[in-house]
Amino acid sequence: MMKLLMIVLIMQRLTELVIARRNEKWMKKQGGIEVGQAHYPYLVMLHVLFILSFTVEVVVLQRSIHPSWPFILVLFLLTQIGRGWVIYSLGRYWNTKIIVVPDVKLVKKGPYRFLKHPNYVIVAVEFIIIPLLYEAYITSVVFTLLNIWILSVRIPTEEQALQNLTEYGREFTKHNRFLPSFSKKV
Repeated sequence: MMKLLMIVLIMQRLTELVIARRNEKWMKKQGGIEVGQAHYPYLVMLHVLFILSFTVEVVVLQRSIHPSWPFILVLFLLTQIGRGWVIYSLGRYWNTKIIVVPDVKLVKKGPYRFLKHPNYVIVAVEFIIIPLLYEAYITSVVFTLLNIWILSVRIPTEEQALQNLTEYGREFTKHNRFLPSFSKKV
């Protein structure tokens, strides 16, 4: 099962990079402005090292599958559904880079009805549950902390660009960053 999980994760990330590259070209043709180029290589490195660390910890330290693996696997599958929902909802505006098309009508459908950064929430959950599936606790803790660090740079950069180039401040004033709110009107 470990090999299958690794194949799924690697293929998923590569597919996302293809989608992101296609969307990047389209957004830039629409006048999209890229920001955050300085931290982007660290974000990529974080994701590559996460997969490597997870693999090494499981193989070298001979971690076994968690006794509650069916439950954890369901959580993983739910994150994948959430990931697909985010990508589908943003459509051509989804990207791994921060690219903002000035004055674009912001996407407020799908998970964006409930919170500002659903993709970051999904990745944060993945950094916990994927390693837990095989009791790779070191990877879970280290990459959760590294993810917090990179997001402390990325999210303000993204929000500032959205604030400067769109109606983000007005449109998302009632949304939380990470915790969904189902009672607020959008």
